[in-house]
Amino acid sequence: MKIKDLSFMPEFFDRYINLADSEMPLLEQLEATIDIFEVIKPELIRHQEYRYETGKWTPKDLLQHCIDTERVQAYRALAFTRGDQNKLSGMDENNYAANAESNNRTIEDLLQEFVELRKATISLFKSFSNEMLLKEGMSFRKVSVLALGFVIVGHPLHHINILKERYFKTT
Repeated sequence: MKIKDLSFMPEFFDRYINLADSEMPLLEQLEATIDIFEVIKPELIRHQEYRYETGKWTPKDLLQHCIDTERVQAYRALAFTRGDQNKLSGMDENNYAANAESNNRTIEDLLQEFVELRKATISLFKSFSNEMLLKEGMSFRKVSVLALGFVIVGHPLHHINILKERYFKTT
């Protein structure tokens, strides 16, 4: 399914969904972005401890944030396809980052985790029928499983843009 198959564009998530390719099916995009951070790995290593401003995250923190967010969005997708009617809680990304200790890890380890997680996410989304992809649920706002899939695609793209704009142009 493609972005045009979304029944509505969920507010807030639209910033990530709009970064996805509107003509490419979701599963193809999930697979195409599996090596997304590998392309910029040398820059990640070179700037891994850099903060463009006091209190901002390092590239390691951003990578961990992408991992954590993908896990949360995949869980939401699973819950909605399984008919969970509960309103799922939001995610305090700053609290997650403060407790992740990502700067004690290597870029290589974080990249490996991202790739392994993305493979699991692909397997999960392959298991969903078209009807399941169109199911909706409530997290901090109403969203469909399909929209969550495109959020999973677009969210790392958003953070790669931030890395390129604010981190990698420092030298």
